[in-house]
This record gives sequence, C-alpha cells and structure tokens, in this order.
Amino acid sequence: MNRPGAAATAAGALLALLCQGAATAHDGGGAPREVSGGFASWDPSFRASTGTDATVTAGAPAVRGSGGRTWFPVDGGSATPSDGDADIALDGSIRLGGAGTDTLTLDRLRLRLDGGTGTLRVRAERAGESGDLTLAEVGTGAAAPNVRSGGATWSGLRVSLTAEGAALLTRWSGRPYAADDELAPLDMTVGTGTSGPTAPQDGPPGQSDGDASSSPPGWTDTPNGSADAGTDVDTGADAGAGAGREAGESPSVAVDRASLAAGEGQRVTGEGFAPGEVVLVAIDDDTRYQAVADASGRVARDFPVYDTATEGAHTVRLYSVTGGREAVAEFTVLVGGPAS
Repeated sequence: MNRPGAAATAAGALLALLCQGAATAHDGGGAPREVSGGFASWDPSFRASTGTDATVTAGAPAVRGSGGRTWFPVDGGSATPSDGDADIALDGSIRLGGAGTDTLTLDRLRLRLDGGTGTLRVRAERAGESGDLTLAEVGTGAAAPNVRSGGATWSGLRVSLTAEGAALLTRWSGRPYAADDELAPLDMTVGTGTSGPTAPQDGPPGQSDGDASSSPPGWTDTPNGSADAGTDVDTGADAGAGAGREAGESPSVAVDRASLAAGEGQRVTGEGFAPGEVVLVAIDDDTRYQAVADASGRVARDFPVYDTATEGAHTVRLYSVTGGREAVAEFTVLVGGPAS
C-alpha cells in the first residue's frame, strides 16, 4: 500500500484550491463561476455481476493513493455549488485490465451536475480505437454540497453505469455488466475563487472501510472551527506566513484526545499550511477526508472512531496535495479503560 504522503508527492500536478486574493466578489446566487483547481477521488472496482473485479491503475497526472482511491486533478470547468451545479473536467486516466483481456483506458473524464445529479463522460481507448461516451449516471450523495469560502465539496456522489457504459465493459471483459450497476461513490472538491459570509464546514466524506474511522451514512461533521478560508488571504501577516509555508515550513498537527474508547469522536487540528491549500486527512494511512486551510493556514477535522477499532495506537496524518508537506499525530484506542 502506498503511503499517502508519497502519493501526494507523485501527484505534483494536482491543483490546490486557490485562495481568495484581494477581490471581494460574492456568490451571485446562481451565477456559474470558473473553478480554480481542486481534485476528485474515486475508487471504482468495476466488479462484474460474476463477482470479478478489474485491475485498476492510474495514468498521470492522476495518482492511485492508499486504500485504492484514485485522485484526479481538476482541469477546468465551472460550478454553482449553492445550486448543486458543476461542469468539471478531470485530468489523468484509469487503465482497466483483467485475466484474458486487453487494456481499456478511460480518460478525459468530465463530471456534469445539474441540481446535484448528472453524468460522468469519458473517452474510452482500446486496441487503437477510441470514442466518447456517457459512462455513468451520477446521483446525489448523503448530503448537499458543502459550500465554503473559496470552494465546495461534493461527498459520496453515487455513480451507476449507463446502458452504453455497461455495454462497453461487457464487450471489453467478456463478463456481464448491466445498466444501473453501482460503482464506488465519488468525492470532489473544487475551488471557485469566491469569498462568502460563512465559515468553512466539512461535509461527510465518501464511504470507506477501515479500522479507526469511516463515516457512516448520514453522519455530519461539525464546523472545522477555522476562520473564513478566502478572506484577506493575500494581505497582512497571514499572507506573509503563507509565503513562508510555501517555501517549505513544516506543519504541525495535534489531536484533542490522546486516548479514547472505540465508538467515540476525535478531532485533529493542523497548523502551518498555506492559506487556501487543500489538505488530505489519512487515518491509519488510509486517506478519508479533505479540508481547506483557512487564512492563517489552519485546518481542523472531526472524525468518528468506529466501534470495531482495534485497541492500541492509531495515527492521523495531514498532508498537502501539492506541497509535499505532512505531519502525523498518534492517539490510543482503549477497550474498557478510562479515556483522556
């Protein structure tokens, strides 16, 4: 399994959400805004009805991270997060392989949402031939898009094959796929370069298996406690601090509780990131969440510790998508003992 820090370094082309500068524009109440970077993360296994998984590898600048998720940098588009609308191009590709099959490459991914639902289009390449198609229908996730200053996050978007997507996979693999077959949920974070009146809040991430944490359906985070990520980022002391961080200053990270019982909640806080920087959160080296640093370079994230978490030491790692900066904190899960 790849360490998420190494995956982030390999994904040097992944774009961080660009923070708001001196501009003071506000959300126009339905007016599309050009996106200023971001990423999508997805972990499709392309399991056929026979139970056979395809082998999935990532093509640059996409990168395959820990837990099997593939991270695609945003390559342009527009979004109106308050309306649930987006038209986003994703860079990179995924290559599908399997026993007795040739390679099927899916690239030029484009996610279009209208009111929270839409389509995922791709270009498919196989044996020297290529063509564009609508691979999947996309449905709403467990919560509305989380609109924050300077960007927004869609979490747990449902992805299911279209008839032409199923036909493509059936022809390629020789195994049965059908329309409406569910693929893995997709998460996407984009920057919009806008400033808003509300403090940033992180919505529920996509589904993920694991020991120490994962978000059950319907679970909602509390606000991250940070200042507005898009306000006055490029002015005053905060801008100077951000420049220093971009030059290589190491971030710091801490957890609220050094020890706790399985089934309880934990909070991680990081400092020393660049304002507006996209920061990924990995629990026990499995990337689960994303956050955006506020104007002072601070991020915070609440996460649950599952009832099934094993007793002993666990880690939470914060690392930047593009800057190669990371920091790790440890906490202990207790079974039948006092927490602190």
